[in-house]
Parts: sequence; structure tokens; C-alpha cells
Amino acid sequence: MASIQVSGLLTFTVAILVFFAGSGLNRLIAPLRAWNIPEAVTGGLLAATVTLLAYRLLGAEISFALQARDMLLLYFFTGIGLNARLDDLISGGRPLIILLALTVVFLVIQNFIAIGAVAALGLPEGLTVFLGSASLIGGHGTTIAWAPLISQRFGVPNAMEIGIASATLGLVLASLAGGPIARHLIGRYKLHGPAYGDAAVGLPAKAENSPADDIGHVSLLRTVLVLNVAILIGFGLEGVVEETGIKLPMFVVCLLVGIVLTNTVPRLFSRLLWPTRTRALALVSDLSLNIFLAMSLMSMQLWTIGGLGLALVIVLAVQTVAAVAYIIFVVFPLMGRDYQAAVIAAGFTGISLGATPTAIANMTAITKTHGAAPRAFIILPLVSAFFIDIINAAAIGFLAR
Repeated sequence: MASIQVSGLLTFTVAILVFFAGSGLNRLIAPLRAWNIPEAVTGGLLAATVTLLAYRLLGAEISFALQARDMLLLYFFTGIGLNARLDDLISGGRPLIILLALTVVFLVIQNFIAIGAVAALGLPEGLTVFLGSASLIGGHGTTIAWAPLISQRFGVPNAMEIGIASATLGLVLASLAGGPIARHLIGRYKLHGPAYGDAAVGLPAKAENSPADDIGHVSLLRTVLVLNVAILIGFGLEGVVEETGIKLPMFVVCLLVGIVLTNTVPRLFSRLLWPTRTRALALVSDLSLNIFLAMSLMSMQLWTIGGLGLALVIVLAVQTVAAVAYIIFVVFPLMGRDYQAAVIAAGFTGISLGATPTAIANMTAITKTHGAAPRAFIILPLVSAFFIDIINAAAIGFLAR
């Protein structure tokens, strides 16, 4: 077996090519456009399939250097924070609480499904964690963190592989399901976003919906400067946060820094040009998200899934059906049955099956076509990347005892 390690710059370049490949496929295949599948998802899955074929047919294991991906994640979520005006946060208070409650309920449902599946299929008890919220709501990071403990406590030597496979399949399913769910809800209830909305992530698909502010090298550099300052503050606060005993992903720290800065600096320095809701920030956020997602999907090692058998496929199928039903019949109605609720429904697939960036990518694909939904972009990341991680850790600890 030959091992091929792709360098950082080449990985970044391949990710751009992967995005354009996905964009080309979306133009050629009408259902991909109709169901709002993000270009990076289409291209990323194609690239992951190519690496799988290289592994199976040529005996070549291809892996990518992903340092740039982690930095792009910081850029993206810091941009989300910089777009978070205080008025939106206040208006998002009640929906934020409702969405958090709905997510907690689904976390319990997801783990009950895992418990039932393990019992019905005669699987080792230790796999319950990785067929439920640890790998699906928690994602790859949570899986990797808990796998050594589960392997030792329950005597499951391949717990890491099963957890990563579950998280990988969940990520793929979440990427493919979000757009169709939102499109169904928007069409059935005849919903639409604002005709002229401030840019949040990405530029509108239709030119007449574009914001009027200018975009050029000066506005882009100003935006990158503000993003870099916010990220540097986030790095500076990382140690302070750890001393409190609260474990937060770095991108959540940067998100919170962005929120604080965007609601204080412009008020203190009213003449300062600030990038909130500008086309420049929307463009940087869109670029960061798409390349991040392309890197994440193209680096998936799908061959790790192949030997895990039919049981994993059955459990993931049940989890997916449960998630889709919960989103359509519970999340969407309780979030208000409006356009914002439909966008959140697209994002909830990322909460329930994939990861926060997947959720945001799904919502971005919808808002580019149907209009802005700023409240959705604030409350969903706070739930999926902050509050629910704490609750999920408690649930995993209970299942692993």
C-alpha cells in the first residue's frame, strides 16, 4: 500500500479545483441545482470517490494536509460573529431557547435509537455512543476524543473506526438532505426571504438582489484586517477560557469575539468603516466556507467505512429518517413555519447528522437563492457549536459509564 501525503499548498489548490468541479456538475445536473446542493459538497464527494477508487484499484492511500482548513473555519465563524447585530441577538432570544430545547430533545431521541439498534442487531454495548449523538451530533472531533475511553472501558478495539465511519456517513447525509428539506418547505408553504437583504454569507444568486455597497481591494483588505484582529484576540483569550474550566472550540471563541466587537467598536468609533453586512465580508465568508467544506469532504477516507458491514448502514438509515421527520414535523412548526424556520430546517440537518459548517453551508445555499435569513445564522451556530456540545458531553458520559 503506497501512502501519498499531499502538501498544504497543493491541498488548497486541489480544494479550489474540487469546488469548480462541483460547480460544473451542478450546472450540468439540474436536480443538484433544484435541491440546493452546495457546489463544495458535490465536488467534495466526487473527490472522495476518486480517492476511494485510487485506494481500491491502485493501492494508493491519499491524505491531505489540512492546516489551512482550520484557519478558514476561524475566518468563517468570526465573520458570522461580525454580522451579529445586537438587535438580531435580542430578537433571537426566544427562538434560540426553542432551538436549543428542540436539539436537546433530538439528542435524547438519537441516543434511544442507538440503544435500540445495538440491542436489536446484537452489537457490542460500547458502540451505542458512536451510533448516536457522539458521532452524529458530536462529529469527528467528539468521536476522536471519546474513542480511547470507550475502547478501554468496553473492550471494543475498532471503536475509533466505527465512530469515524458513522460521523463521515452522517456528514455526507447532512450535506445532501438540508437543501431538499428546505426546498420542500419553502415550496409547500410558499415562503420567501426579503427581496433586498443585507449580505451575510455569499453574494445573492440574482444581481438585482445585490447590496449597493462597493467591493474592491481596499474593502477586502479592511475586512481581512478586522477578521485577523478578531481572531488574534480569540487566540489571546483561549487560555483565559480554558482556566474557567469551560472547553470551547477555538471557532466558538472567535465567533463570540466577533459578536462583542461588532456591537461595541462601531458605537465607540462611529466614523470607522466596519465590515458588518458588507459584500466584502460576505465574499470572504463564502470563500472560506466553500474551501473549508471542499477540503473536509475530499479528505474523507471512505474506505474506512467499507468493512463495517450492513449494521452501520441500517442504523444510519434509521437515524436519517428520524432526523428528517423531526425537522419537518417538529422543528419547522415550532420555529414558526416561516422563511427563517425553513432556513433553520436546512441547517438542522448539520446539527443532527453532520457538523456546524455543514449546517451553515446548507443554509447558505438556500439564502443565496431565496433571500437573507440573518437570525438563523446567529442562533444555529450558538446552539450547535456551543450549548449542545456541553449537553452532549454529559449524555456521552452517562452512556459510557
